[in-house]
Amino acid sequence: MSASSTTRTVGEVMSAPVVTARSSETVADASARMVEHGVGSVVVVDGERPIGILTERDLVRFSAAGAAAADTKVSEWMTGQPDCAPADRSVQEAFQDLLDHGYRHLPVVDADRLVGIVSLRDLMEVALIQPVVHPSTIEAPPGLEGVIVAETSVGDVRGLEGFYHYRQYDAVELADRLRLEDVWFLLFEGHLPTDAERTAFAQEVAPLRAVPEAMVDLLPALAASSRSVMEGVRSAVSMVGAVEGFRPTLDIDHAERRRNALQLCAVVPTLIVSIHRLQQGLEPIPPRDDLGYGANYLWMLTGGEPQTERGRGVEQYQITTIDHGFNASTFTARVICSSGADVAAAVVGGIGALSGPLHGGAPSRALDLLDAIGTAENARPYLVDAVTRGEKIMGFGHRVYKTDDPRSVFLRGVAERIGAEKIEFAKVVERTVVEVLAELKPGRNLYANVEFYAGVVMDHCGLPRELFTPTFASSRVIGWCANILEQAADNRIIRPSARYVGPPPPAPLPGDG
Repeated sequence: MSASSTTRTVGEVMSAPVVTARSSETVADASARMVEHGVGSVVVVDGERPIGILTERDLVRFSAAGAAAADTKVSEWMTGQPDCAPADRSVQEAFQDLLDHGYRHLPVVDADRLVGIVSLRDLMEVALIQPVVHPSTIEAPPGLEGVIVAETSVGDVRGLEGFYHYRQYDAVELADRLRLEDVWFLLFEGHLPTDAERTAFAQEVAPLRAVPEAMVDLLPALAASSRSVMEGVRSAVSMVGAVEGFRPTLDIDHAERRRNALQLCAVVPTLIVSIHRLQQGLEPIPPRDDLGYGANYLWMLTGGEPQTERGRGVEQYQITTIDHGFNASTFTARVICSSGADVAAAVVGGIGALSGPLHGGAPSRALDLLDAIGTAENARPYLVDAVTRGEKIMGFGHRVYKTDDPRSVFLRGVAERIGAEKIEFAKVVERTVVEVLAELKPGRNLYANVEFYAGVVMDHCGLPRELFTPTFASSRVIGWCANILEQAADNRIIRPSARYVGPPPPAPLPGDG
């Protein structure tokens, strides 16, 4: 946002008249009105006074709940008493309100009377027509927290609500009810498959699970020269791109980019388990076309027929980790794709980012925490000592979620359903962490994140700890590729700026007279 945008007011950029609804109307009526007018929200009014707002995000939650739109009142799903902006508020102040609260729409009022609505898109368009400002004058928070760098229809995370979604569907509900291949189809095609599409998609991706023939004899040397599975997979994905002749995304059409992306998503799980087995001195086990994603993963690991509950447990974990907003690895993949590089290069970048312990390397460390505590009786003294010394509690806290991580809540239920050995102990530790922090660090609310119960589930299903992060990558590759395809379809190179803080230039070279 340009500094000169502070000279403009909300009243100048707002949209009017506003699409409205009454609280007594049905969600179906309000939703149809939003579609008819092509807007992302309706303001709920009592006369001319705004009393609520119903947005596309609310409709996503409503859809996930499975309620009947024709029988549900707007009042049950609207956000009541919405924050409003007076018409004379500056654009900059309104923009900050939207960022601070995670809103996308602000009703505009004159006293208590609704006169317009302003959206995040409106304010971004204002920013685009401001006079050019040198990038060094634009401040960005550390880690780009809260900075919007692109628009996406792949999915989103609403941290204050403890909710995330793939396309328009609740991600947790998808993990609970559908197979991974259905969700994969959704992210690539934008809708859930019909029965015919499901069959055709399964037939399309099944042969792509196999390691390319030109790589089979090279894998043992690659595995032997890699210090970890993630390191080996990073090199192997690059090799897939080379032997299969992947071309720059800038030079190919969507159909070819999609074929490249499908192959990587299908073969990455095979590469992960093959490299792991080779590092253990074992021969790789070819994938099976008749098994689902999670069951096939366990089959390739052991060569034994996987128990149904364990195969489903692994697959449900994989579904929950397919995508999660503009996290570090997804952003990295999109940045690389924005340069026009090939799909494999972008996925390699995602793997590199995910390998870091602050991103994807924590599931095994969370399980290490349980081992270090040892017993339920030792939980409180161990944690009191750790918090007092300022140590990080692995498996707790998240950059985005300020309430329960929905993935953690779901995986706790999965762990209970499959009878994971460590589940009861893990729940004791979770409760104790919350209690100790409330006592010693009041106001610092930490909740279990996805890694905490993911480790419990994967451990019970027979996955060794060195495979925890690679298993994360086995499904996150689908999210990376969905974002890569989206980026390539409407591309502009991502090229931010940095503020120089070194010694003032130009300095004379040593020895100059």
